[in-house]
Amino acid sequence: MTRTTGTADVNGTKLYYEVAGGGGPLVLVHAGIADGRMWEAQVDAFSAHYRTIRHDMRGFGRSLMVEGPYSHHADLRALLDALGVERASFVGCSRGGGAVLDFALENQERVGALVLVGSAVGGFEFDEEPPEEWDELVAADEVGDLERVSELEVRMWVDGPRRSPGVVDPAVRDLVGEMNLIALKNEALGIGEELDPQPPAATRLSQIRAPTLVLVGEEDRPRILAAADLLEREIPNARKTVIPGTAHVPNMERPEEFNRLVLDFLQS
Repeated sequence: MTRTTGTADVNGTKLYYEVAGGGGPLVLVHAGIADGRMWEAQVDAFSAHYRTIRHDMRGFGRSLMVEGPYSHHADLRALLDALGVERASFVGCSRGGGAVLDFALENQERVGALVLVGSAVGGFEFDEEPPEEWDELVAADEVGDLERVSELEVRMWVDGPRRSPGVVDPAVRDLVGEMNLIALKNEALGIGEELDPQPPAATRLSQIRAPTLVLVGEEDRPRILAAADLLEREIPNARKTVIPGTAHVPNMERPEEFNRLVLDFLQS
C-alpha cells in the first residue's frame, strides 16, 4: 500500500502527516503519551478500505510546538482543510479522542462516524485516588528526569493500575516510552498555551449526531472507564465495547481485535 508523507502549515506551526489508501477519509488521532506511530498496526488494515490519515499533533512526534495559544481540534480542522478533506470518520485515542470530540461539536457536518478509544472528555470531573506512581513521578519531574517520568507514565497508562510491567509486550512499552519522551521534552520547553473549549465537551455530548463507538481497555484507569460510561450514556447514537486484557492503548496491545471492531463498526 502506497504511503505519502508531508508537513502542512497549520495555525503557525507545521504538522507532520501520513496518508495511505483510497476511499472515504478516515482520520486517526493519537494519545497524549504517543504520536502517529501508535497506529502502525492499523494503517494497512484500514487503508485497504479508506483513505487513512494520521498526523502528529502539535508538540508530539515530528510536529513542532511553537509559542502562542492553540487547540488541537482547531489544528485538526486546518489540517483537513490543507488536505482537501471535507468530511471524514475519526478514530481518536485518549487526548486525541478529546480533540476529536471537540472537533465534532464544532464541525458536525464534517463528521461521518466517531470511534473514541479510552477518550478524554473536556470538563469531565471524576474523584480518583492519585496513582501509586504519582509521588515518584512528581519528584522525577521536579529534578528534570524526564526519562523516569516517561517510564512511570508508561506504568500508569500502558500497564494500568492492576498489571505488572512484565505483562505487556516490551515492544509496546518501549515505543510508548519513546513517543512520550518527545512530548515531555516539548512540554518542558514551556511554550505554547493550549486553550480549553468553552463550554466543555462534557456538558454538550447530547449534541453529537454521528454514530459513535466507544472502546475502552478493561485494565484502563478508573477515570477513563468512567468517562467511557459517560460517553455511552450521553451521546445519542453511541455503543460501548470493553476490550479485555488491554489498558490505555488497546490498538497496540490487541491490534487484530481492535481493527476488526473498528472496521465492523464503520462498515455497518
